[in-house]
Amino acid sequence: MSDKATTADKTLFTPFNVVAGFIIIIGTVITILRFTGGLAAVTNLSDNNPWGLWIGFDLLVGVALAAGGFVTSAAVYLFGMKKYHSAVRPAVLTGFLGYALVVFALHYDVGRPWRLPYPFIMQSGTTSLLFEVGACVALYLTVLFLEFMPAPLEWLGLKRIRELAVKLTLVLTIFGVVLSTLHQSSLGALFLIVPSKLHPLWYSPYLPVYFFISSIIAGLSMVIFESTLSHHYFVDKMDGTHLSENEGVTLGFAKAASFVLAGYFIIKIIGISFADNWYLLGTSYGIWFLVEILGFVALPSFLYAVGVRDKNLKLIKWTSLLAVLGIILNRLNVSLIAFNWHLPSSERYFPHWMEIAISVFIVTIGIVVFRFIVTRMPIFYEHPEYKDNH
Repeated sequence: MSDKATTADKTLFTPFNVVAGFIIIIGTVITILRFTGGLAAVTNLSDNNPWGLWIGFDLLVGVALAAGGFVTSAAVYLFGMKKYHSAVRPAVLTGFLGYALVVFALHYDVGRPWRLPYPFIMQSGTTSLLFEVGACVALYLTVLFLEFMPAPLEWLGLKRIRELAVKLTLVLTIFGVVLSTLHQSSLGALFLIVPSKLHPLWYSPYLPVYFFISSIIAGLSMVIFESTLSHHYFVDKMDGTHLSENEGVTLGFAKAASFVLAGYFIIKIIGISFADNWYLLGTSYGIWFLVEILGFVALPSFLYAVGVRDKNLKLIKWTSLLAVLGIILNRLNVSLIAFNWHLPSSERYFPHWMEIAISVFIVTIGIVVFRFIVTRMPIFYEHPEYKDNH
């Protein structure tokens, strides 16, 4: 065997490729089972629990964690914080992939992918919150695609189209912020119609506000978390500008996240007071609520503040993981754990292993596509032909 073949084999069969390939094969098999055997073949969903992990994690968590795109674009292009410019393209890419995978994952729950556009074509449905969420997500996915386009256009050498795409940046940013505000809050509003099913500590007329503010936390924390991983695995793809601005981006976003987390904690307490639910804090669900609100809201707010004060980047990066886990926990609490809380354990929903496998499969696809793009396109560096013209 030649040296070239040996090198190619070593490059192809890396631990990442082997694990990702195995997950994708398993996911593909389960996908076939899902679309040939129906939901019953691969899920534990029922009439009492029609929404499971694919909605709670793939949709609610996915949309929240993809909020870094609108948060970063708004900071740079609307509020003039140019010192964070190097974070825009990675954040927009993460947001675009996040929303694209949310739509992809939705097909597993809804089925009949060819009918996904029907609400926009066959019937108006404009009084439905689900219609509003669907319309906003579809439009925002388009906005993210257009915001992301300058990078592949630079890669392909299409200068004129790239110039047009760049000129649309401000308009797209404004449109993106409006759409994000609408659908992030509307996802919370979906649960306003089930006061008898969602535990009182998580149910609140402020749910739309909670979802929107926590999505900002998710966006800020995901930018830090994604940046941490990228600097570990893709540092060779980064130029001097990206490397030199990283500390400022981390400190600035951590400071903002600390303030937003503190505000979120305060309005959650106001919500408990408004509903006079203090007595529920002594129950088992109350203890779990305190774990969420103290361990994943108050604590990261404090740790972010300490990290910014001491310029402790390592503490900030670990705190971003804690904050991201907190968002995941909150969305799962609202959609799954504290939902149908009054039912006996035998009737409660717990995801089938194939549901979990599909979620892992979808996340893996996102990582593989992200890796493919950042190793080929100008995401972490400025294209030589467009230096200082971004």
